[in-house]
Formats: sequence, C-alpha cells, structure tokens
Amino acid sequence: MAHLGLVAVVVRDYDEAIAFYVDVLGFDLMEDTPVGGGKRWVVVRPPGAQETGVLLARAATGEQYAHIGDQTGGRVGWFLNTDDFARDHARMKAAGVTFEEEPRAEQYGLVAVFRDLYGNRWDLIQLHRDRLREQS
Repeated sequence: MAHLGLVAVVVRDYDEAIAFYVDVLGFDLMEDTPVGGGKRWVVVRPPGAQETGVLLARAATGEQYAHIGDQTGGRVGWFLNTDDFARDHARMKAAGVTFEEEPRAEQYGLVAVFRDLYGNRWDLIQLHRDRLREQS
C-alpha cells in the first residue's frame, strides 16, 4: 500500500464544512461532486498535499449525527503538519480557530490542540527535522 488516500470527517452540512476547511483552515477544495439523493463527494486537503485528503461526509442517520464533533471519543483524531508553526498558528487564530492551549514544545516538535467547527480535536504540529526524516 502506497499511502492513505482519504479520511472521513462526519459533518452536519457540506457548505458550512467547506467554508470552515477552505476559508478558515486554508485547505484546498479538491472535489465537490453531487452523487444523488442530496449526497455529495466533497474532498478537501491542505495546500500542497499530494496524497491524503479529508472526505467531508454529511451525516445521514441519527447515530451519525450523534457522533458529529466526537468522532474519536474526545481524543485528538487528526494531525495537521506544518513547516512553519508560528505562521500557521497565527493565521488560524486570526481566522477564528479555537485553540485549547498555548503552543507547547514536545520532544517530537511544536504542537497545539485546536477544534474544528464541530468540536473534533486536531493537533497543529511542526515536527523536528529528525522526525520528518523518519516519516519519509
């Protein structure tokens, strides 16, 4: 297997999710295709990302709606890597992203937890160079 293609985030509404991921987080809208029955295939990904994207999947059942914003049981479920933590942290804060904490230095890099528009927890993270080499 070469790479992870998509990860799904269950959302309440396609358009509000697109607005958050594109206008607030700065992701690129890669695809927004109607697939029938009011469903759409909506894919966003960080600028420059070549492989992994986020599928914005609108909840279709009561059970799915119940998990919007808590898809990982309160744990951080997604890790948004950056090559310039200060730049992206400042831009995201100015755009209205809610950070749970001040940036902190860990042995692996700089990190701060933020929440998406539904309350899902993400890490904004800049890995130390040696960690970057290990991932490639």
